[in-house]
Amino acid sequence: MPDFTTFSVLFFTRKLNAKEEKLSIYARITVNGKCSELSLKRKIPLNKWDPSKSRLKGNSPQIRKINDYLDQVYSKLLDTHKKLLDKSSLITAKKIKASYLGLDEDHKTLNEILEYHNSKMKGVLKWGTLKNYSTTAEYLKLFLNKRKNTDNYYLKQINYHFITEFEDFLRHVKPKKGQRPCGPNGTMKHLERFKKLLNLAIKLEWLDKSPFRSYTFKFEKNDRQFLTERELQKLETTIFKSESLERVKDMFLFSCYSGLSYIDLRELTTNKIVKGMDGNDWIYTKREKTQESVKIPLLNPAKLILNKYLKAEYIDESKVFPVISNQKTNKYLKDIMKAIGVRKQITFHSARHTFATTVTLSNGVPIETVSKILGHSKLSTTQIYARVLENKLSSDINKLDRIISQKNKNRVL
Repeated sequence: MPDFTTFSVLFFTRKLNAKEEKLSIYARITVNGKCSELSLKRKIPLNKWDPSKSRLKGNSPQIRKINDYLDQVYSKLLDTHKKLLDKSSLITAKKIKASYLGLDEDHKTLNEILEYHNSKMKGVLKWGTLKNYSTTAEYLKLFLNKRKNTDNYYLKQINYHFITEFEDFLRHVKPKKGQRPCGPNGTMKHLERFKKLLNLAIKLEWLDKSPFRSYTFKFEKNDRQFLTERELQKLETTIFKSESLERVKDMFLFSCYSGLSYIDLRELTTNKIVKGMDGNDWIYTKREKTQESVKIPLLNPAKLILNKYLKAEYIDESKVFPVISNQKTNKYLKDIMKAIGVRKQITFHSARHTFATTVTLSNGVPIETVSKILGHSKLSTTQIYARVLENKLSSDINKLDRIISQKNKNRVL
């Protein structure tokens, strides 16, 4: 139990200056003989205060209203004291005052959880993930500034209404130069990260319950883009005069034939290319995103591109490809697709979809094998990439039709 001997609350008045014709009401909180005073922001006529009762004299509606308010303050201070007792925390007059005003250390702020997350998650989360959290934090601070006219907010004040207001802000906020506006799924991603931050606050016992408990995320299903076999062949046979476009084309094609993501391609080093038990070239690496180990047998189109860059003079001693920023890469990809007549919204990540759909699954590679190559820990993740192309669907059904016909023929015989 906390070490204390006395606790009391006394209401008193004070004349703030000689010319003042009214008295200001204060509450004095005393614990162990040490006091802390609290202004109640109420003023009364000089002759209306009864020091013996610590209340106003009279029975007018206005006097009853102030006396009722003093009763409420007294009751709330007693309740605050009891809550601190229940927590077995060290009780002081200043702590009771701070807790009453909602300013004590038990009431953490949004900025505090953002700072805690940033400091503790360095080295735990990947750079790209931390960058996404930083963007969410920037939007939260901008929201507080624009919609709440403040630079901070108590976690205990965050509720369902706050979340829906933040959602509306994300959908309508004007992006910075060079940034894309938040689409429906981008908005949901920011809210997902916000929810994880509040869940961290709950684990730290900075928050009692999640304000997201009644909130429903509304993701829109996107048609993930990939290149068809014809489009892939057209890209392979197109030679670009621009050295930058040609490099980006090669790296995109390498990803189409290996399934490597942008970050894994960027981090690909020569020591990760080894000879497998079958005598062929393999890539042995770990996915940056999930740290899942992957072993990728290299297809011939990927080998040809690899050999081209291993011989290049501008190549770094350890890195295989001269990868530029993801943003710049996608800008060049947009020019490349326009040049070959592909009107789809192709990004570098589309290469993984092309590998999963056009290169492997449509050619009969089992989804379990594709999942291993892509470095997915769950088969359900691979199913997001999986597409059943019309020619594969037609081929499978024709095959099934022949099997059924043969069975029927055997029954007749």
